[in-house]
Amino acid sequence: MLLVEATSAALVVLGLLGQAPPTPAQLQVAGVLCLLGIAHTEVAVGVERVRRRVTEGNHVDLSSVWTFAAAVALPASYAALVAVIVHCHLWWRAWRLRVPLYRQIFSSATVVLACLASATVLERAGGPAEAGSNRQLWALALALLVYTTVNSCLVAGAIAVSTPQAELSKVFAPWDENVLEIATLCLGAITAIAIGINPWLVLLVLPPLLVLHRAVLVRQLEEAASTDGKTGLLNAAAWHAQAERALRRSNRHDGPRGVLVLDLDHFKAVNDTHGHLAGDQVLAAVADAMRTEVRDRDLVGRFGGEEFVVLLAGLEGSGSVELEAVAERIRRRVANLRVEIPTPDGPLTVAGLTVSVGVAVSPAEGGDLRTLLQIADTALYAAKRAGRNVVRLGLALPSQHPTPTQLPTAAGDPPAATG
Repeated sequence: MLLVEATSAALVVLGLLGQAPPTPAQLQVAGVLCLLGIAHTEVAVGVERVRRRVTEGNHVDLSSVWTFAAAVALPASYAALVAVIVHCHLWWRAWRLRVPLYRQIFSSATVVLACLASATVLERAGGPAEAGSNRQLWALALALLVYTTVNSCLVAGAIAVSTPQAELSKVFAPWDENVLEIATLCLGAITAIAIGINPWLVLLVLPPLLVLHRAVLVRQLEEAASTDGKTGLLNAAAWHAQAERALRRSNRHDGPRGVLVLDLDHFKAVNDTHGHLAGDQVLAAVADAMRTEVRDRDLVGRFGGEEFVVLLAGLEGSGSVELEAVAERIRRRVANLRVEIPTPDGPLTVAGLTVSVGVAVSPAEGGDLRTLLQIADTALYAAKRAGRNVVRLGLALPSQHPTPTQLPTAAGDPPAATG
């Protein structure tokens, strides 16, 4: 990160020292872009704060309209200064409470390097854009590609280094965010061309940009609506919808599918003894334990209260052995949990948690979600009747009701709770 920041600062300083003083026209363009970038931030500050709050990983902001426009319309060093001004104001107004200063400095440095790289491409193709100039379309497209590549790759590299186990969608922004970046840079190119023709035309860019700002919240709002606020897992409605889609996409080559239904034993006692805030932290810890024991592609959800559900696809062989092994791993991990909870009287440790698990597996062909859930739910209640802290496998036999079978509790595990 320090190398990126030092490189961007050195290139800007060297560029300014070797650059001719700006012309009045260039100063006017730089001033207009800075003012429009600041005005855009002020108008969209609320939306940008929401986006930052609900977005993790590589974040695409729409200020690149003004920074890329500067790269197209100005010499490289002056474009970099515009990027610094716009980004500093954006951080102060929208990101300051959620983005540390050192991260903002790095983010601004990546934008500066992107501006320098794309402006250099355009200068090599014939010099900075001026009023009425006809720049080759290929050079503009190449500059756009260079800008997004430099910016995205530097940010992705920093995320990958700081979070080695981060998902690819967090290292590189999701596809719709990347499409948003391209659309924003296209608006930046249009802005630069409009300034070259008539500076007043740039005002026509603001309305669609503000509409785009609100439209990009759709994905974040959808994610927020499908996520359980206490655990970060899928909520019941979202889990059902995604599980149904996953089963419809499955075919016989995908292997068997299975469902786990899990219920925390005696969770009411945790709430009654330690309070609901402590209970919420216990639920979050159990959710993290479940995520640790399943694959990224498996669907984990909270059904409500202390009940959780997992859909696993692509199981080996008949599926039952692998599914039981996953259920046992989750059961053991929950039994070993020690949840540290800060309180006014000092730290509180909640331990001795147990979970009962009902398991259902379907063959590679056949078996709908409702049937799987019924089988797993029946097995769960059998586990509860058996004393809790056990795993039961529900078997769907032809023309018979689901039959739960008990898996033995591993030696050395905590004894099953009673009651």
